[in-house]
Amino acid sequence: MSLQIFNTESRQKEVFKPIHENQVGIYVCGVTVYDLCHIGHARVMVVFDTVVRHLRALGYEVKYVRNITDIDDKIIKRALENNESIQSLTERMIKEMHADETAMNVLRPDMEPKATEHMDEIKGMIGSLIDKGFAYPASNGDVYFKVKAFENYGRLSGKHLDELEAGSRVEVNTVKQDPMDFVLWKASKADEPAWDSSWGNGRPGWHIECSAMSTKCLGNHFDIHGGGMDLTFPHHDNEIAQSECATGEHYVNTWMHCGFVRIDDEKMSKSLNNFFTIREVLKIYHPEVIRYFLLASHYRSPVNYTEENLEVAKASVARLYSALQGVEIGQAATGTKFEKEFVEVMNDDFNTPKAFAVLFELAKEVNKTRDTGLAGLLVKLSNQIGLLEQDIETFFQSQPSNSELDEAQIEAFIEERKQARANKDFARSDEIRDHLKEQGIELLDSADGTTWRQI
Repeated sequence: MSLQIFNTESRQKEVFKPIHENQVGIYVCGVTVYDLCHIGHARVMVVFDTVVRHLRALGYEVKYVRNITDIDDKIIKRALENNESIQSLTERMIKEMHADETAMNVLRPDMEPKATEHMDEIKGMIGSLIDKGFAYPASNGDVYFKVKAFENYGRLSGKHLDELEAGSRVEVNTVKQDPMDFVLWKASKADEPAWDSSWGNGRPGWHIECSAMSTKCLGNHFDIHGGGMDLTFPHHDNEIAQSECATGEHYVNTWMHCGFVRIDDEKMSKSLNNFFTIREVLKIYHPEVIRYFLLASHYRSPVNYTEENLEVAKASVARLYSALQGVEIGQAATGTKFEKEFVEVMNDDFNTPKAFAVLFELAKEVNKTRDTGLAGLLVKLSNQIGLLEQDIETFFQSQPSNSELDEAQIEAFIEERKQARANKDFARSDEIRDHLKEQGIELLDSADGTTWRQI
């Protein structure tokens, strides 16, 4: 089965055909770096990391670009609140973002362009739009895009201009030629960072940043553009409009959007106090558990963050690791029905829930046969979606836990229990096992000795 991807623009699955044979250019809207990344950011990171992994497994040469917004109203406000420079804030938050990515086993994009490093491209695109009559400098020093000058505005989201004009999102602004027009360049206010331009000192609007950086990195016309569902309108509709008006070319072939993270079936929101950073969740659950949880629902569907769902994810990942215990992991078996089914379901719009089902069938077969080649295949296929990256003992011993015992204390208890059993003091042996279990530590006895894991 050829790779098929659901295209938000056409609202249907399409057979994927790259512009250049065996090469894929993909751009994903990244983080505005004014705070720690939250679990919603984690979903976008993990989903598109999985997409890129699968494309590469299919043999494509992938150029993965994910931008960083490092100048924005929120960034300016937070820097003032912290009494620190904007550069200090953004560099610190980028470092924290990378730490979260590393913990989540998210591979770094090939390029991470920053808005502040692409001012020439941004100003060049705005200048082109003005010259072609698609944008205009306003009396207040801002520059605006003429929405009605782009005939197909709203084609991605399916929103029509008459509907938008009547909607509550339209902001009253007397300097605009039309209330629908959106800002490309913001005139600088006192004590704000600013760059020189032909229209006066200022900084770019959010939408133009992505158009300038994506076309700089991937060309005027590229294969895949992705992001969260909330970016469809207005951000991505605006990107299409300004990019195609500036370049005269079709912008993107395939648009991909992943669903929201909900908290106990409510939209995640700071105002509802149900807002979780990646850092907070990692204190409770292993990174691979979080990754599994985020992929357990199809990427276009919402995912519901609940303790119950995360515990299911924890048990599921443990089940995959447990299938490998005591089995030599050999070279991955080839040509099996498991590999064929795995590729088929991933080729069906990256259907990770069905891919997990294939992995569990394979794990069941490994448990039954103890076949080294099938064990190797289980690891290989799991690695392709970022799972089973650790050795078994490390995974089970690195689960976040409320236990007050450190590794040395646990090993001391195991040694004491070993002596108790040698002395036939089975009461003390059981007492140690029960005590450790109360601390969230499970002992596993085998012919090779006793190991332990967090539970």
